[in-house]
Amino acid sequence: METHSTVIPALRYQDAHAAIDWLCNVLGFTRHAVYPGPDNTVGHAELTLNGGMIMVGSHREDDYGRGFKSPGELGNIETRSSYIVVKDAEAVWHRAQSAGAQIVRPFQATDYGSHEFTIKDPEGHSWSIGTYDPWATHSM
Repeated sequence: METHSTVIPALRYQDAHAAIDWLCNVLGFTRHAVYPGPDNTVGHAELTLNGGMIMVGSHREDDYGRGFKSPGELGNIETRSSYIVVKDAEAVWHRAQSAGAQIVRPFQATDYGSHEFTIKDPEGHSWSIGTYDPWATHSM
């Protein structure tokens, strides 16, 4: 059964076209919808992965956009991180390394049975990727 989360992270990028390519090629997202904005920007995009979704758009100085800062504008500090559940974290790890992702936490096995790592995308957004699935039935 596919899960469709009702919490959908929305991210702004200076170069949303490049970010979408990176997110798809490296992390495995699929373009669900991409709507153009003015001046070759991305007005709104929806990317899916394993029943989840993120929304992506180009940074713009409008009422909504003025409320956001990119990690690069904050000294490469991130105020949130998204966790992506995958079956083969090692394959994603190798793609991320090949793409030159900034490694925050290297690939590792955890004491709770996950295989995971944390990276930053080219604009500094944090992504944790692992096999731990909080939706799965498990005991603590």
